[in-house]
Amino acid sequence: MNSFGKIEMNYTYIVECADGSLYCGWTNDLDKRIKDHNAGKGAKYTKTRLPVKLVYFEEFDTKEEAMSREWHIKQLRREKKMELIVKMSKS
Repeated sequence: MNSFGKIEMNYTYIVECADGSLYCGWTNDLDKRIKDHNAGKGAKYTKTRLPVKLVYFEEFDTKEEAMSREWHIKQLRREKKMELIVKMSKS
């Protein structure tokens, strides 16, 4: 819970970069994080591959869960990441 009594969600996300590559990360403010990436304030990887587009995300109650899922997604080959993205786009 934040200082305003609001429950904060944590997110694992994938963005597609302008060059077609995928970047996975986690955050507790998804909208702000995507804006930060597109403003060049995100990860080093995305700074030279702008703009980015959000293509996938999952919600978690804790930072630890989101970070763990990020690690697992980063271990996947591109093909498996694309399967996650396609599955989400169909739901």
